[in-house]
Amino acid sequence: MEQQLDFLVDKVVAELQKKLGESTEQAPSPKAETGLIQLRSEPKAEPVTGATTAQAPVVNEQPAPSTEPERTTHVPNPKYKEGLDELLSSTPARIGVWRTGVRPLTKTMLELRRDHAAAVDAVYGEVSQAVLDQFSLFTVETQYDNTENYLKRPDMGRVLTEEGVRLLQERGQKKPQVQIVVSDGLSAAAVDANLKDVLPSLMDSLKSYGLTCGTPFFIKGGRVASMDHVGEILEPEVLVLLIGERPGLVTAHSMSAYMCYRPRKGMVESERTVISNIHRQGTSPVEAGAHIGTILSKMLEQKASGVKLVL
Repeated sequence: MEQQLDFLVDKVVAELQKKLGESTEQAPSPKAETGLIQLRSEPKAEPVTGATTAQAPVVNEQPAPSTEPERTTHVPNPKYKEGLDELLSSTPARIGVWRTGVRPLTKTMLELRRDHAAAVDAVYGEVSQAVLDQFSLFTVETQYDNTENYLKRPDMGRVLTEEGVRLLQERGQKKPQVQIVVSDGLSAAAVDANLKDVLPSLMDSLKSYGLTCGTPFFIKGGRVASMDHVGEILEPEVLVLLIGERPGLVTAHSMSAYMCYRPRKGMVESERTVISNIHRQGTSPVEAGAHIGTILSKMLEQKASGVKLVL
């Protein structure tokens, strides 16, 4: 999907370039022309033979993360190019984007609006039922009621509904060694994008440490502290909550793993251990799953989590 959106952005910019070229034949505009020419300075994928860049079809193959093109700046003749290149390589933030007149370049604005739309969709979207069915995750809900209320009343996302409690008591395993919980949180897209890699890796890691797992399930409209309510009901030794993070303009697919030894109501945040930024360009989902298993094993050995846990 991201490749398709990138292609659309390039196509729009190419059309703007074409129209600008037609208009400048009659009335040249150096300022505008300079801005759009710099849009084309970004490295692009090789076009399909016999087709222009704007007409190239979308390629479905996903490139490996290591093959991503090196980021370059649009700033003309920077005084300290090496320093600027070093900054670009150290952060995915929007720096060195330059401008056309007093506004950002057209492509920068299109990408910004695209990423903002993806963040909104992540918050208001729903986890695919196919993903939940793939791992046989049954669903319980919190008292969040709807997305608007979820955003305004975090406390209601920390408590399960009466129906959710009943369902959990019926289908959940009591006093498991490890309890795995999945929740949409603030990004349903994060669950769709990462669960298929994180969960199998986590299960393999638990098996390698000789740990047993209860019945995994999904919490709709969950906040981090919903793990405390689950702890009161199922009484696991350790619990891990895989939850969608608040989306940003770099990625809307980031997941966190919150872990706790004997979760219960009234716990403070310093008693939780967390791995954050689990996504393709951050902490690798497969590596994160394996590492979560290692941390849970140490929690059981030390009977502690959070700041008391020695890693």
